[in-house]
Amino acid sequence: MIYLLLFVATCFLAYSNGANDNFKGVASLFGCRAASYRTAIAWATVTTFAGSIASIFLAQTLLKKFSGRGLVPDQLVGSEYFVLAVALGAALTVITATLTGFPISTTHALMGAIVGSGVAAVGFGVNFAALGKGFVLPLLLSPLVAMALGAGIYCISRALRVALGVTKEWCVCVGCEERVVALPQPASAFAMHAAPPAVTLTVAEQEACRERYCGSMIGINSQRLMDVAHFGSAAVVSFARGLNDTPKIAAMLLLLPALDLRWSFLAIAGAMAVGGLLNSRKIAHTMSHRLTAMNHGQGFSANLSTGILVTLASVFGLPMSTTHVSVGSLFGMGLTTGQANPRVMLNILLSWVVTLPCAALLAGLTYWTLLQFTR
Repeated sequence: MIYLLLFVATCFLAYSNGANDNFKGVASLFGCRAASYRTAIAWATVTTFAGSIASIFLAQTLLKKFSGRGLVPDQLVGSEYFVLAVALGAALTVITATLTGFPISTTHALMGAIVGSGVAAVGFGVNFAALGKGFVLPLLLSPLVAMALGAGIYCISRALRVALGVTKEWCVCVGCEERVVALPQPASAFAMHAAPPAVTLTVAEQEACRERYCGSMIGINSQRLMDVAHFGSAAVVSFARGLNDTPKIAAMLLLLPALDLRWSFLAIAGAMAVGGLLNSRKIAHTMSHRLTAMNHGQGFSANLSTGILVTLASVFGLPMSTTHVSVGSLFGMGLTTGQANPRVMLNILLSWVVTLPCAALLAGLTYWTLLQFTR
């Protein structure tokens, strides 16, 4: 029975992770209207699932690190109740943030849950030194590095665009407009009259029409090339996220003797995909519309920055949060363009601050409750 509960709790954690994280790789596609919400989430689902499958072969370091060894005593790592409490504590934290529209880090939630369950089990026998050096430091640095890299890549790409003669074009809308005008007949009930349709000319800004690039690069239409590069950078981010996050969650299932590791990864990948498809809309609104305004080039720069950092983290086994990196890249780019929303960023930062203690509290209470039922 405990094994079944552990499997369900881990899949719930994967579902919550997908709901909170899957859209982050394609937020700029939706934000600059290069893709609709449905197209963006479908692209994120496919590429994240591909990264999850690839993680079976490429991310063994993270699988070992997030088993909890080195943070808590070895006897706890082999306890089904400890791992169940970790999974539930992290899952409840992430799904709560998702339903309220805050993009938080599953990595941070897992860390908090491990610490909370560990303290509930062995007091302060948790290795806080290892926690700070190997986990907290990379998580604190990742958004700052991402902000700098995102801003830097955007500045370089903008300079290249100008040097290559690629310019922006704006839409001019021409059409007929039928208006109702008032006639000077105050005593009449028919003092309103429909004027004949008139041709109108409207020059709109980015909010009303799409900004596009004109010209060509290496013989290819600039806008088409940018669209391909933008979708490609989004695929890199989503693939890297699947590669980076799947092993962290699959580590919860190492205690199931009857479940092959490959099937564990497949179950996690499927649950993440379903979570993203069903519960990503609020996160999409925060990431795509509230954090910063962006055009194609700006979104591409942020996505490229995120993809580089998260892929490097996967290769070297660093628990770098995709959330912190993606939000940092978008905000860094937004600061460069002057379109970032500091108030939204402050709220997101506050949600990051409370993620670890919230997960620790929930996991600790869950572990204590499980012990009461098993005595």
